Amino acid sequence: MRDHPRKPRHAGADPRSDVWVGKATNKAQWVLAAAGAACLALGVQLAVTSNWTSGIAPLLMSVIGCVAAGLFMLFGTLAFVHVAVRVDGDALEVRCGHMGLPRRRILLTHVVGAEFVPRVTPRQWGGWGYRWRPGQGTAVVVRRGEGLVLRLGDGRTFTITVDDAEAGVRFIRDRLHLSTNGVRAGA
Repeated sequence: MRDHPRKPRHAGADPRSDVWVGKATNKAQWVLAAAGAACLALGVQLAVTSNWTSGIAPLLMSVIGCVAAGLFMLFGTLAFVHVAVRVDGDALEVRCGHMGLPRRRILLTHVVGAEFVPRVTPRQWGGWGYRWRPGQGTAVVVRRGEGLVLRLGDGRTFTITVDDAEAGVRFIRDRLHLSTNGVRAGA
């Protein structure tokens, strides 16, 4: 059998592993996606079965408003129902939603530290999704709970809510040869 270097045999926190994979999901966002689908359906129903006597302009505005709000809610929430994080020997890659978009790849050579955070909440970041806050950095928040924080060489931080974040931090620190206090071993 041929061994493929891009597809490791082991994944997870196993010390022999070349790749760590973490995921997180938020089932509550399916409710928001259903509300978006309902708005979209209402817009279609208004367009098909409406007999408004007040004119075409109010009908057109209602249909466009319902369809736009429905699409925005539906696709905006489905993009952040789950996140997948993959750390291999040279980079960390974050993919959101079913299509893997938005996506971010951070080279491990740009990472100077990794920390485990036991509680990250959407409230800290201003909601769910891909977030940026001045003085706080960038984050991908799909649910509340544990997360990992990367300190980058340019002084910025990148936070990700992901299951088993502590194992991810250990994996990244091992790849970067960092001790538990974030200092490079042998420095």
